[in-house]
Amino acid sequence: MNDIYYKTINKVTNVLLFVEGVKDAGYNELVEVKLEDGRSVTGQVLDSRDGLAIVQSFGETRGMNLGNTKVKFLGNTAHINVSTDMLGRIFDGMGRPRDRSPPIYSNESLDINGSSINPYAREEPSEFIQTGISTIDGMNTLVRGQKLPIFSGSGLPHNRIAAQIARQAKILGESEGFSVVFGGIGINSEEANFFKKEFEETGALERAVMFLNLSSEPSMERIILPRLALTTAEYLAYKENMHVLVILTDMTNYCEALREVSAAREEVPGRRGYPGYMYTDLSTIYERAGKIKSRRGSITQIPILTMPGDDITHPIPDLTGYITEGQIVLSRELYRRGVYPNIDVLLSLSRLMNQGIGKKSTREDHRGVADQLYAAYSRGKDLRSLTEIVGEEALSANDKKFLKFADSFESNFVKQDYYEDRSIEKTLDMGWDLFAPLDEREIKRIKDEYIKKYGKWNNGAK
Repeated sequence: MNDIYYKTINKVTNVLLFVEGVKDAGYNELVEVKLEDGRSVTGQVLDSRDGLAIVQSFGETRGMNLGNTKVKFLGNTAHINVSTDMLGRIFDGMGRPRDRSPPIYSNESLDINGSSINPYAREEPSEFIQTGISTIDGMNTLVRGQKLPIFSGSGLPHNRIAAQIARQAKILGESEGFSVVFGGIGINSEEANFFKKEFEETGALERAVMFLNLSSEPSMERIILPRLALTTAEYLAYKENMHVLVILTDMTNYCEALREVSAAREEVPGRRGYPGYMYTDLSTIYERAGKIKSRRGSITQIPILTMPGDDITHPIPDLTGYITEGQIVLSRELYRRGVYPNIDVLLSLSRLMNQGIGKKSTREDHRGVADQLYAAYSRGKDLRSLTEIVGEEALSANDKKFLKFADSFESNFVKQDYYEDRSIEKTLDMGWDLFAPLDEREIKRIKDEYIKKYGKWNNGAK
């Protein structure tokens, strides 16, 4: 370890220190910043050029005296000690225990930046994950190794939906469930207490690792926390052969921390002030989900982000959508009408759905039922908008059936109890129940053989 201290700080701006006369500082190298009053703050090197090292501080920079503040470069990047003893534990945004238990002692210490997965070694996600939520299982299916974000808005119940998924997620045909790695990024105390209570009361904490950075704590921890969580997940998945579900909330707070650092570095801003490299940075987080050939474990990732102003074209959801394999979008309109979970199926998408459904995974009629539900609900919503102009009396008898279908779909299929864990069979059967009042000739997206086998009409009743 290098014992040289540098007292050549020429500028401190917000969260950055500019240290001169440093020739061999490495990118992401850890540093120790020793303050005049004897306190120490951890940081890391963001950039090094022409003898100037730009250091990002993970603690408070106020009160730093340029002449008496010293910086020591530690010669290594950030690591975390990993072990199965982490299960059932709660850590802060720097990986330190916040549950009054001892630190993790282990011979296994991993770089939090991870290692790139050889594309050839990646295995294509395929196994169906049953979440027990009909709008996900039936219409936006999650598969093992997928990264499927939740696009939400301020005040919407994305935390409840995430907790329900964490509690109910399972792979059919396997006795073991998922281990959960939860990362709370800049969340408030109420949200942190909600997740701790949910995990403790349901027993999920015994198979979970929690990392929490509160909104009152240093914002720079928000950049470290997702990498701590994913490094832990990689250890559990690829060394301990576990199925790991990673939940990260709120990625918007992570991006705000990125913007803060970018502004402190006086970089040329990109869209809405966010750094131009935000797409690349987000990909280093999202792309750590997946499966590796010959490894039994896997990482499935559900990042949650609140869209500023409910704007799905905002840079954060926009870039996230390019990197991930779909999105689950929450509806404020459904929330106002008391529908939980308020998932807008017409805006949601799972690009890997077809790889996890079908005869050997869920049921042979799954794809057709999902397509028909989409078509009928979309038509019903269009008619709902039309009735606001011309009135329901102007609709034909057949159109009125689709209008009623949209209402039944939201009140029966979409809406379910927080503790209701529906099987995929029940979800698909509920779809057939919704089709029953429609004219059988309108069921155009399901094969005739499946209509005869599962349909609820007189000529095809089971």
